[in-house]
Amino acid sequence: METTSSFLKSVSKRVWAAPQRPFRVCSWNRETKKWVTAGTLEELKERAAQALLMSTLLTLVCEEDGTELDSDEFFMALPDNTVFMGLKPGESWKPHPLNQRDGHKPRDNKPRAGKDIAQVTFDLYKKSPKDVFGSLNVKATYQGLYSVSADFQCLGPKKFLREALKLLSTLLNTAGYLLISTAKVIRRVIQGADFLEAQQSKAVANTEYWH
Repeated sequence: METTSSFLKSVSKRVWAAPQRPFRVCSWNRETKKWVTAGTLEELKERAAQALLMSTLLTLVCEEDGTELDSDEFFMALPDNTVFMGLKPGESWKPHPLNQRDGHKPRDNKPRAGKDIAQVTFDLYKKSPKDVFGSLNVKATYQGLYSVSADFQCLGPKKFLREALKLLSTLLNTAGYLLISTAKVIRRVIQGADFLEAQQSKAVANTEYWH
């Protein structure tokens, strides 16, 4: 009976499990970046700690602005591929060096004549040292309310070679089809010319016969 109850609990947990979503996590100095999937905030914290090799419970903040991720409602409202920063006790969020000017002054503190409408960020990274080219993550934010992100992942050497061979095979098949079609057209033209020449010769022979 106990085994049946455990089995039903396991099945129920699988059926009602939250869908897995992709996210990226990085260390406080942004030197380590990893991909993780999670369906809840607790799963994200646990897998982020494993990916970043942190033994202690960590605090997750948005890598872009340092906002702490402290509720499942906030977690569910964030889009896929959001980048989080994992912080251990004693560590704190700092803005990206590219977003700073004049020492440690954030770029946003510089007086501006107008109001920001949209912001686009580009993040080039590698999921594996074996990747031939880096992957690119593009994130666009409109008026700080709506955000859209796209992730362009590149391939490793084996996958890159396989895709290149597939493309070459497709090009060769297309070229072969064009050559066969061209040969058929040329053969029909030659056959038509031979037929016309034979008809003309026959007409000339008939004319000479009657004369």
